[in-house]
Amino acid sequence: MAFVGGMGVVIVVNAVMVWLALSTFTGTTVDRAYERGRLYNEVLAEAERQARIGWRFSLEWEAGPSDRLAGRVVLIAEDSRSTPLDQLSLDAVLIRPLETPKPLRLSFTQTGAGRYVAPIALPKPGQWEVRLEARRDGDGPVDFRQRFVAR
Repeated sequence: MAFVGGMGVVIVVNAVMVWLALSTFTGTTVDRAYERGRLYNEVLAEAERQARIGWRFSLEWEAGPSDRLAGRVVLIAEDSRSTPLDQLSLDAVLIRPLETPKPLRLSFTQTGAGRYVAPIALPKPGQWEVRLEARRDGDGPVDFRQRFVAR
């Protein structure tokens, strides 16, 4: 009888573990991982092309004075010689890395030498990721991703 009860406990625990495994985060970090793996040489060539262009970006979140979720994303862009990059065409979205809501579009305006600002009101605090594609006069696209935390 104790054996049957012990096996029953094992089966219940295993069923709970299977349910948890199937209903939680999948663990994938990129979309279409299989295709991306098969095309890995192209991914490496694209990364090398972007490295040759030599553009560098830094990004920060500036929270508003009264509402910590209403602020702006500030982007600094420069080339490999630390010269500011002006007149970039920027296509950017803001996403939550562990959720799947609709991405928020960012509209950057150049405010200085290599400095771009996008005002936005975040729907909630936490971790956010900017995904950006930059182009200028036939150069690019150059992809950039960076996360920040809004508190």
